[in-house]
Amino acid sequence: MSATIIALLGIGLLFLLMSLKMPISFSMFLAGFLGLLVMASPNAAFGILTADLWNQLSSYSLSVIPLFILMGEIVFRTGITEELFKSAYKWIGQYRGGMASTTIVASAGFAAISGSNSATAATMGTMALPELKKYQYDDKLSAGSVAGGGTLGIIIPPSTVLIVIAIQTEQSIKDLFLASLIPGAILVVLFLLTVIYLCRRDPSLGPPGGKTEMKEKFASLAGVVPVFLLFIFVIGGLFIGWFTPTESGAFGAFGALILAMAMRKLTWGKLVTATSSALKSSAMVMMLIVGAMVFGRFLTITRLPYDVADWAGSLNIAPILILIIILAIFVLGGAIMDAMGFLIIAIPIFFPLVIRLGYDPIWFAVILCIVTSLGAITPPVGVNAFVVKGIRDDISINNIFRGIAPFMVAYIICIALLIAFPQMILFAM
Repeated sequence: MSATIIALLGIGLLFLLMSLKMPISFSMFLAGFLGLLVMASPNAAFGILTADLWNQLSSYSLSVIPLFILMGEIVFRTGITEELFKSAYKWIGQYRGGMASTTIVASAGFAAISGSNSATAATMGTMALPELKKYQYDDKLSAGSVAGGGTLGIIIPPSTVLIVIAIQTEQSIKDLFLASLIPGAILVVLFLLTVIYLCRRDPSLGPPGGKTEMKEKFASLAGVVPVFLLFIFVIGGLFIGWFTPTESGAFGAFGALILAMAMRKLTWGKLVTATSSALKSSAMVMMLIVGAMVFGRFLTITRLPYDVADWAGSLNIAPILILIIILAIFVLGGAIMDAMGFLIIAIPIFFPLVIRLGYDPIWFAVILCIVTSLGAITPPVGVNAFVVKGIRDDISINNIFRGIAPFMVAYIICIALLIAFPQMILFAM
């Protein structure tokens, strides 16, 4: 039996295990390990496993994941994000669709200290959905603004997805964070333009709120400035070179703790809850990385990624068409299973191919991050849609996805712009 056939059987086994409800991380680990047993001797397979596991889990750079997750959890659990929402509403809530725009702006602010799409959607949804209902906003627009805004959590740094991509593809976390700044800003602007367009086309979707005096607007910034300074210190210090990504995460977690204490929002119960949730999330991401490492090593031994790259290189079509096909596969994969899980499965197969086609690895990593975040709102498995459903059970899942559709168009426009003008990502490289 050829190595290619074994690789395809391994991929088939992976999807079979996932269809049987086995967690993605364990499915990758088991399929990869069985593949290694077939491709190599048992002693060699166990040797590869133990050596790679040790090298991966003892990596200093891996510790950045729990630190950034803990920073976001502390800010989330202590309710500091309420100040972000209130301030954003004071400034733009008076305009048509202002409450939906407020949700997106506040989501972007929380994304800058969260790194998680589901946490951003849950936080903003808990605060915004009752207010959107109170001001008689259309249910579809309400759901779309919360679910779409939540996806910013894994694009605007610090992003857990960018960290995972950096570790898997052996790139600089700092470079990927820097490269994602402009794409994140573009997506925020496109989301806001989407809300403005929808509300101008049908003013009943998002009636304006009450006017706020300029004095109140500036006063509302008092609760935002500390969070903004935390972001500037953590991410700015990383870009300037004051500290490494891991040190940046440590300062971020410590800064969030001090900030919560200074604002008198931290209790022992909230700290325990934040720490416990951060540990669970970190363990999940770590296991995904371990599973991807084992499965990726199996695919490397079978040479499937290189065979795919050679086959694609022999096709008489433009590289851009191959790239579009690959991105479509990632979108489809994210639509039928957990987007992060599919990302980790697919990177060992498609990343070498894209690099062989001549595309910049940093550029492609950011594009992948954006496509992965699109998967969080793509039916039928868009996780953010179900987060909204959990908060507002009176909105049908069909209406939630209908409300999300215009924001998916914004994603497509953003991806098209970044493909047409790659310097938007590579401006500082």
